[in-house]
Formats: sequence, C-alpha cells, structure tokens
Amino acid sequence: MLQVEHSTVRFDGRTALDDVTLDVGDGEVVTVLGPSGSGKTTLLRVIAGLQRPDQGRVVLDGRDLASVPPHRRGIGLVFQDHALFHHRDVAGNVAFGLRMRNEPAAAIGRRVRDMLELVGLSGFGDRSVATLSGGEQQRVALARALAPGPRVLLLDEPLGSLDRRLRDRLLDDLARLFAEVQVTAIYVTHDQAEAFALGDRVAVMRTGRLVQVGTPDAIWAQPADADLAHFLGLRNVRDGSVVRPEAVLVRVGGGDGNGVVLAAIRQGPTVRLVVSLDSGETLEALVTSLEHPEPGDRVSVEIDPAGIVELP
Repeated sequence: MLQVEHSTVRFDGRTALDDVTLDVGDGEVVTVLGPSGSGKTTLLRVIAGLQRPDQGRVVLDGRDLASVPPHRRGIGLVFQDHALFHHRDVAGNVAFGLRMRNEPAAAIGRRVRDMLELVGLSGFGDRSVATLSGGEQQRVALARALAPGPRVLLLDEPLGSLDRRLRDRLLDDLARLFAEVQVTAIYVTHDQAEAFALGDRVAVMRTGRLVQVGTPDAIWAQPADADLAHFLGLRNVRDGSVVRPEAVLVRVGGGDGNGVVLAAIRQGPTVRLVVSLDSGETLEALVTSLEHPEPGDRVSVEIDPAGIVELP
C-alpha cells in the first residue's frame, strides 16, 4: 500500500535519514518510536512530500509520488502544535480540505458533523478554536485531517504538548478511532507507551536509521541490541543478554543474602528496586508495592532463567 524505499536525507553534511525502507499495509497503524533527532519527523516529511529525499522514493498504491505535490497525495497531517486556523471556527477548520476540493456545501456540512461526532466534539462547530482546550484543539486537528478521507494519516507527536492525564485519555480515544475508521496511519512518538499501545507494528529509529520493525510483543520479547533494550527501560544488560526486571527475584535476607537495596522507586502498583550485588553488579527488579524491601536492606537475589533474553 505505502512503501518508503531506500530514502536518504542530508542536511548540511549531516544524514538525517539513512537508507530507510518501510512498508505499511492497508489499514495498518505503524508507530515510529525514537528519541529526539532520530529522524522520525524527517521520515514523515518525506512521505508527506514536504521534504524531497536525496535518494530513494515513496510509493503509494503503486504510484511513485516524486512528482506529486503534498496537497494531491491523499495524505492527512496532524502536528503536535495543532496548526489550526484561528480566524476560522471549528467547523471552518474541519471543512478546509473539503472546500479546497470544491465539494458541495451540503456534503461538506454532513461530513463536518460526522467528523466532529467521531472525535467527540458534536455541537462544537460554531466555537472559536481559541476558546478550546489543548485536547479539544487536537481533536479538531484530527477531524480536519480525516475529513477529506485520506489514504494515509500522518501524526507527528500529536499528544506531546498535553499533560499526562489528558494524554492518556486521548490515547484511548485514538486507539478506538483507528479501529473504527480503519485508516492507514503512521504515528511518530518518543513515548514507548504510546507506540506500543497504538501500533500494529512499531518501527524503532536511531540516528536516522531503522533499528527494528515488528509487533510490540516481538520487540519487547527480543530487542535488536543492548541500546534498544536500554531505551525500552530494560537496564539489566549483561554478557550479551537482558534480564527482565520481573525475573529478578528479591527477598529480605536478614544477615545472609547477596545484595543491598540502593533505591526503591514507586511506580503505581509496583516498586522498582535497584540492588547492588556483592559481586559488584547492579540489577533492577520489579516487585509489588504492598510489601517490599527498603533502601539499606540486605536481600537475597535470584534470577529466573525464563526471564533472560539473549541479544542477537
């Protein structure tokens, strides 16, 4: 359906995108995960036609898009900063792409109402976008991108400027919406939780290259390398393998034991323990928050072999 083939982009001698190839199937949601500067946004700009690659090409439904301008590619865009038209009301923003195609007024009105209902903003059409909250503005931006019926929807850190509570709520809404609309989407984020919650597949980027592409379960089960394991929060990397924190079994050892708790960090229903072993190694463990050792406690540490993942 959509293919990015061997695309490379260079800026002033710096390679922002390095021979990237990515296939996205019809109706598939692919999340692109990576830290700032990894090339995620550059990849979206290449797909949207906002950045011409120095090498490679983008193909949509079998058509090379090299000569197709951005507004004729059938691609919807949602940005972190919303990019709404503040001189237009909500309905005017959602209708923008449809009016650019000279759709009949009656059809535009129906489509705008349908899109506002889809994103949970029924009755908001006459409101000024300046009066909306950040979450509501992002919903308007999403409705505007979906209104023309794009073949592909591109979302660049759409929840990045929102607080955690609102982000979690909109994340649930996006997952529902993607399932309902069955739109093909590429969603860029630096947040692992967002990427794994939304993506049918996750494409992990680092320094302009694709490091690994796979389902969330596959990437979590078998990270491509130690750097990716660390990025995913798996810090127990030792001798070419990763020990999952839940496989580090900790119990209070009294005067015996083989380690000392350095830190206990509460994370909702679990506590992350940092334990210094007598051997000099430091491991992290996840335990329940009801009963757990405290910093300074002497503990016994064992490792469940089932939780050891060998790195490629």
